[in-house]
Amino acid sequence: MKQLLKGKVALVTGGSRGLGAVTAEALADEGADVAISYVASKEKADAVVARLQTKGVRAIAIRSDQADMAAAKPLIDQVMAHFGRLDILVNNAAIAVQGKTVDDPELDTVNLDRQWQINVMGTVAATRAAAPVLSHGGRIIFIGSLLGTRVPFAGAADYAGTKAAIAGYARGVARDLGRRDITVNVIQPGVMPTDMAAEVLGDGIPPALLDLHPIRRIATLEEVAALVCFLAGPHGGYITGGVHDVAGGLGV
Repeated sequence: MKQLLKGKVALVTGGSRGLGAVTAEALADEGADVAISYVASKEKADAVVARLQTKGVRAIAIRSDQADMAAAKPLIDQVMAHFGRLDILVNNAAIAVQGKTVDDPELDTVNLDRQWQINVMGTVAATRAAAPVLSHGGRIIFIGSLLGTRVPFAGAADYAGTKAAIAGYARGVARDLGRRDITVNVIQPGVMPTDMAAEVLGDGIPPALLDLHPIRRIATLEEVAALVCFLAGPHGGYITGGVHDVAGGLGV
């Protein structure tokens, strides 16, 4: 296997489970040393690190709460102290609060506000902290959502808004950092087999939702992680400011 990321250091926020964990492993398969952040799942984070190390790369898990903007710089500082460099930032950590329309009298505004804090402000803080130390020719990849541009069902306004905000922010960061050959892109998955999706959709994918997909299935985590690796690698060096859907044609 060609390890196109050998010698590179990646940070995957929210890397203890779901897409974050699969992405961390995919980056390690390409030879990258990997740091992951987590909030509460220390055992899961340690298990991910153990799997990464079996691939012959260096790996570390760092506890960092993305809801706290002040935690971003210490997170980046720990990555730099451990590895001495940072080449790839994957802004993956997020939460999903969905299911109630904005006029619902039982709308959980506390958790909706927390969602904005984590998905937007925490991601902004991580990007700001990483940008000054990111290597020349580095990569920033935001994990967005197809809901950032298309909302095919009710009850997702705030979540969709957070992901739309990230897409706009990423375009500005791409413009800011282009002079250093740093590329900045957004990947927008559709429905994926994650705990987050299960919390929103319950058991199984409704047939009506599948009917919206020309390719009538949901994405695999590996398919999304593969695009992360491509954009992080040498062949992605002239792709920046883009929003890339991995959603089986949902919304076409």
